Amino acid sequence: MKLVGYARVSTVEQNLDMQIAALKAAGCSEIFTDHGLSGADFQRPGLRRALRRIKRGDMLVVWRLDRLGRSLVDLIQTVNGLSKRGCDFRSLTESIDTSSSGGRLVFHMMAAMAEFERAIISERTKAGMEAARSRGSRIGRRPSMTKVQTDAAKHAIEIDLEPISEVAARYQVHPKTLVRVLRGVRIE
Repeated sequence: MKLVGYARVSTVEQNLDMQIAALKAAGCSEIFTDHGLSGADFQRPGLRRALRRIKRGDMLVVWRLDRLGRSLVDLIQTVNGLSKRGCDFRSLTESIDTSSSGGRLVFHMMAAMAEFERAIISERTKAGMEAARSRGSRIGRRPSMTKVQTDAAKHAIEIDLEPISEVAARYQVHPKTLVRVLRGVRIE
């Protein structure tokens, strides 16, 4: 089994030395890094290279869980992807090692909690939106154009035969937005 390490710091001012030393001490033969990249950044070239390098039977090692994923959901997806490829995962700080039954149990408990949390958030969001609707609140973005602007734009296009692009520019909206807004409007 080859141990492949991954280390990341969020800002240029931070230093990778502590993470790299811990990964070397854990026996990582290769270490990939991302320096100055937030975990929320979708483009993490060091992580992509590490995931490409790992083969069946290998293990990805990180110093701490938050170094690997943007969120718990992202972390779980990454580790499940490794598992499907026959690879394991280890976090040094949290002592999670998916090559052992106990480590898999802890990781799956975390996954179940994350799924539960997503479901609760979704339920709360739906309940909040329904309560707002029942109070008469409008959900979503404000309309791009007022009723007066919409009627005038419809008249300009259908009666005055002005090009949609010119009318859209006049009201500072994209032509596709204008077409979408005008779909249900009748000239009175």
